[in-house]
Parts: sequence; C-alpha cells; structure tokens
Amino acid sequence: MDAHDVSEIPQFFEMLKKQKLNLRDAQSLKGQKPPPGKPRWKTILHFRLQAAGNAARDKNLYYMASSFVPPPYPPCVTSVQELSKVFIDDLVLETQHRGKYLLLRCVTPQDRMTAVLAIAEDEKGDIVLLQVYHQELAGQTPEDILLEGGVVIVKEPYFKTTSGGGYGLRVDHVSDIVFLLDNDKRIPEIWQRPSLRGDTATSWKTRGNASFNASRYRAAIAAYTRALDCSPMAEERQTIQLNRALAFLKAEAFDAALADVEPAATSSKPPEKALFRKAQALYGLQRFRECCDVITALRLAYPSNDAAKDLLGRAIGRLAEQTSGRYNFNNLRAEASRLRPPHLDRATYIGPVCIKPSGISPGGRGMFTTKAVAAGDLLLCEKAFAHSFIGDSDNAKPEETTILLDTGTDRITIGAQPALINMTIRKAYTNPSLAPAVTGLHHGTYQPLEADSVDGEPVVDSFLIRRIVALNSFGCPLTSRDEYLHAALEPLSPSKPKGAFHSCGVWPTASYINHSCDSNARRAFIGDMMVVRATRNLPADTELTFWYHPPSTDPLPYLERQRPLLRGWGFMCKCAMCHDLRDSPAAVVQKRRDLRAQFRALIPPLGGEDQAGRIPGRGAVKKAAAVVDTLNATYKRPAAQAPRWGVSDLQLSLARVYEQRMRPVESARQALASLESVGFVIDGGDLASPLAGAAVGGGAGAVVTAREWGLMVNHVIDCWMFLCNAYRCAGAAPAMAAAAEGYAKTSYRICFGEDETFEDTYGVCPR
Repeated sequence: MDAHDVSEIPQFFEMLKKQKLNLRDAQSLKGQKPPPGKPRWKTILHFRLQAAGNAARDKNLYYMASSFVPPPYPPCVTSVQELSKVFIDDLVLETQHRGKYLLLRCVTPQDRMTAVLAIAEDEKGDIVLLQVYHQELAGQTPEDILLEGGVVIVKEPYFKTTSGGGYGLRVDHVSDIVFLLDNDKRIPEIWQRPSLRGDTATSWKTRGNASFNASRYRAAIAAYTRALDCSPMAEERQTIQLNRALAFLKAEAFDAALADVEPAATSSKPPEKALFRKAQALYGLQRFRECCDVITALRLAYPSNDAAKDLLGRAIGRLAEQTSGRYNFNNLRAEASRLRPPHLDRATYIGPVCIKPSGISPGGRGMFTTKAVAAGDLLLCEKAFAHSFIGDSDNAKPEETTILLDTGTDRITIGAQPALINMTIRKAYTNPSLAPAVTGLHHGTYQPLEADSVDGEPVVDSFLIRRIVALNSFGCPLTSRDEYLHAALEPLSPSKPKGAFHSCGVWPTASYINHSCDSNARRAFIGDMMVVRATRNLPADTELTFWYHPPSTDPLPYLERQRPLLRGWGFMCKCAMCHDLRDSPAAVVQKRRDLRAQFRALIPPLGGEDQAGRIPGRGAVKKAAAVVDTLNATYKRPAAQAPRWGVSDLQLSLARVYEQRMRPVESARQALASLESVGFVIDGGDLASPLAGAAVGGGAGAVVTAREWGLMVNHVIDCWMFLCNAYRCAGAAPAMAAAAEGYAKTSYRICFGEDETFEDTYGVCPR
C-alpha cells in the first residue's frame, strides 16, 4: 500500500519479463548435473577480485541494486541428525535435496550484495558458490556471517543457476544453515584449527566475554552456549546465563533473554542483574505491565539502582499509552525528526476496535468498531512490527534503494521492501512469541509448513514472510504532515508518483482494515507509528475501511484504475465512486477529462496565481465556474452517495481565487460546494442566505454544521479554513468562523494523526 510501484513502467516491466524467461530456462535444467566449471584457482581468484571491487565501489556513483523473488521452496523441518550427508558432486540443478545436508568450509572472505556470498568447499575439495540470505541478525557484525575458514552445515541444500549464468547454493531460510564453532565434533579433522584454550566452561565464558566486548553478540551467545554445555557449577552457570541474557538483549532476542534470566529472577533472593534484565526483556516485548511489576520489585530490593528508576519511568509511560491511547504527539514528532531511523520508543494502543470475519472480504477478516465513535476519534496507534527507512521520500540515496521484482505477483517496487523483508524475518526468528502477529496475516494462496522449530531453533518460512510483506506492508513518509507540506510547496517529483514512498513498514493490526476508495478511516504516520482515526461518525459494529491506493481526480477508465488492486490483492473496489466510474460511458469519462483540462488552462492547480504571479481575471473565473457546472452535470448519482473528488479540487481552486479577489461570499459558496462534492452534508454556512445575511455585522443565529462527514482528502482542511476566513472577512457571526475552524482542526487531526501542529501549519482565523 502506497509503495513506489513501477510495474507499469516499460523499462521495469522488461526487467521482470527477462527474469521470467531466465527462470523458465533455469527450470528446464531441473535434475541435471551442471557442466564442468572453471578451475578451482580461477574461480576463487575471480571471486576475490569481484569482492574487492564491490568493497571499493564509489558510493557517489549512481546505481541501484535489484533483488528477485525466486520460486518458493520450503524450509527444512527435519533435525540435522536425521539428514544424510551428500557432497557437491552429488547435487543436481534447480533442486532442493530433501533429507540431505552438506558440510562446507568457506575458502574466501565474504562478499555482500543482496545476499552474503563466499566460495565454499566440501571434504573432497570441490567448491561451490554459497549465497546466504536474511542472515543480517541484530548483534551480528557482517564479518560474522561467512567467515573465511568457518565451517557450516547447509540443510536440504537448494542448488540452482545464478543470475550471472553460473551455479550455486542458495539459502533463503535462516534456520537452513548451521554455523559451527571451533572444536565442534562435526568438523572433520582436516579442517580443525588448534584451540588456544581448553574446552571448559570457564574458557568458553572468557571467549564469550571477549566477543561481547567486541560487540560481536551472536558470537558471544554461541560461546556462552558452549560454556553451558560443559556442565559448569551452579554459581558459574548462573553467571554464564546472565551474561548470555545480556548478549541476547543486545541482539534484540528478548524471548531468549527472558528464558535465561527466569531461573535466577524467580529464586528466593533474585540477583539485581537478573531482575533488571528480565525487566528489559519484558520492555522489549512490549509487556509493559509485567515490566512495571518487575522493576517495582527491583527498586524495593535495590533502591540505589538509577537505571531501574529510569526504566520504570519509561515503562509507566508506555503502559499509559498502551491502555489509554494518550500520547504527546509533539514529543512523537520531535523524536521522529531527531532519530535515524525514526524508530520511536512508544507503545501500541488498540482502541474501540476488534477483528472478526469481514463483510467486504468474503472468507477474510476485517476491523470493526466496538462502540460508536465520532469523526476524529483515535481508533489505533500502532508501532510497526518492522520499519525500513530510506532518507527523505524524494531525496533517498540511490544505493539505499532496491528494485524488487516479484515474479509470483508480477509486481515491481522501488524502495526499502527487501530490507523490510529482512527485518521482519529477523524479528520473527529472534522473538518467536511475536511472530504470530505477522505470520497470521493474509498471505494469499501460499501454503506454509506447520512446524515452527527444529533442533531447538525457530523455523521462519522466508517465502511466507515475503508474501505477507508484499500484501500487508505500507509505504510511508517520515511524517504525513511533512509530506503534505513538501507536496504543497514543491512541484511533484518526476521520480515517483504522488503518494508513493520508498520507506515502508509492517503494522499487523492495521493490516486487517480492508479497502474502500470511499473510506471511513484514515491512516497517518509519525516515524514508525501509524495513527488511524475515524473520518466519520460511525455506529458500533461498523467495518472500517481505508484506501490502499487513493482514488484519482483523473477519471481514468475503471479497469485501469483497478489494476493496482487486482495486481496486489486480487479484488476490485465496489465503492459508490467505482460503481459510478464503471457505469459511466467512455464518452462521458473522456468529457470529464477534457473539462478538467479546460479548467486548468484557466486556473492553475495551486489556485489563483499563475507562473507570473497574476490572479486570473473575472472573465477566466466566470468561464472556469461554468466549466465546473458542466462537469457536475455529467454525474448522475448525488455526491452524498458517490463523492466527486474530480470536481471538489476545482471548486477549491475557485474558492482560493475568490478569496484572493476579496469576494468572501463567493469564496464561502465554492468552499461549501467543494466539501459537498466529497460527500459532506452541511447545514447553513452560505453567506448569501437570509439567516447568514442577518448575522453579518455580529448578529446571532447563523450557524454552519457538518451533519454528515464525507471523503477525508487533505484539501478538506483548506475548505474549512477558506470558510473561516470568509466568515471573518464578511463580519458574520463569530460562531460560524469558530465552528469552521473547529472542523478544520478535526480534519487536520484525521489527515495527519495529531492537531498539536495545526496552528503552526495553518495559523488561525484572525480574531
């Protein structure tokens, strides 16, 4: 949703087409032995030179990486003890060798592209290119993945052709590769390196401490685990477990950290470190009430622990957010402006909503209100499960963006989607208790395996996560307000369409909200927080909707407008606007496009002034108003039933021109018409009416009331502000201006998630 989709651009479509042909050619080799390759020495030399070139690549050069989603294959769910060993010369192409494993040693340093690569050998001395994906885990330095001289086990190896025309092993699932420590008994004698220390709990603990101090947390965890396998005495075991818990915390593996501290933290006299690390793990899992309880006990037992005092204050704040939905949005904005990436220390609030079977998505689920809510009410404020940030939306560095070609969905996006997939896999793998929030999301026809662990390690199906991210991720700006201001002040970037973003994230709860162009909820972003508010007054048990792709002011043919929905999610929108467009003859659709072009030739998109700073003359304004009347006559359904977004923005331009020409009565009339065109039903407010006319000069009695709220597009805020200014300028009843300003503020809160910055953005009507 709102990702930078380039599937319709010919040059990218050709890339996808070529990749499909490559996959077809590769599949024709399935089951065959590869032809003889280059000599060992030449292959290794070529790889080393290529890796050196990639490392020295000039970051200032323009380039963009590409990543292909290959045909899916399942992760191994069989214990390594039950697999049988094979060698490189046993492998056949385009095949996952079920029930088998390879024992390999890396004979080159690693290279990093969209995967981590190295040349590896088996015990016979045969070599193969090893490509490992999704292994960039927190707490792991890049050099820790494929170390030269390091030994690995590849479970159920998938042998395939590479994009360069060669052959290699591809490892997509995190748990399909096992990294062996020195002294592992499975390492053959010819590969064993002399140990510098004895194989004791103390020596492994010392080795773990050294790795921890070097910030190599995954290596530290492995060493501490080996130390625990050496049957240390009870006191040393506790020390090792607490050390490992700290390494797990640094690696953001909060489930494992919690398991390590639990024995000590629940003892009759729990150590200070055990309680504090338990609290940190609970905080990382967003279990804030339990976190507060543990820190309270810690403060009673160890009152001088200042770090615990600070953590308690933060946990209390998060608990308040989680339970009440009370946020200081100014603080959220300040954090989002300061932090890179903008990952905020905030909790998720689930408001008066629930998930249940949907009436919009047959067989699927949706989100419903649990009580009546008013326009502007907070329904959800969710922290992203995973969030990948790339600079400012129009200023992303080329090397930070990736072209993702998905042959399964025929979708091509530019941005941070590959990084988001990695982050989502990493979090699901390192914290299995959190994984169901994502793995339970809609994944189309993909059928995942049922097993969730093997050999004591979690199993995360990378292809399931890829499909879930494709169907449930949201493109997002740094903040919705800043993106709006940028779009208003700067010309539309030619690099991407309006409303498309390079940064993206996964918000699992919000993903249950189904699509409608004529939506009744709206999302806004502040850093990695999504704020969802009601756009209308809604009774209890109303299914919530927001648009996946916003409706267009350009009346494109119906099928063309629906193509992104069909390509991404396999459905067509059935809202009243789409019904109107579907039922409109092609000649009418073209007439609407022609009329819009005529209007824009008279009045530019940003309102009154042209490029020379001139305000349109009376004749141009009169002609433009007549064009709008003609355009309105092409619609059959009332705007309250089928909003006319393609008319509303033109009426707003007229309101702006009339305000510039100091004609408040006409400005107010056009602003009201603009609101009514997007479905608002408004009582009063027309300055030409007898009641409003009697109120000019400060009289009482005139009112303006939004009886029904309409489609919440950004320019609704401008409409209300034009009304506020018109009422003030005409000297109408103060209550009318105040009411219009109040509606503007509520609209602002809906569009941008908060209203603390309303006066900074719009100011207020002159008093």
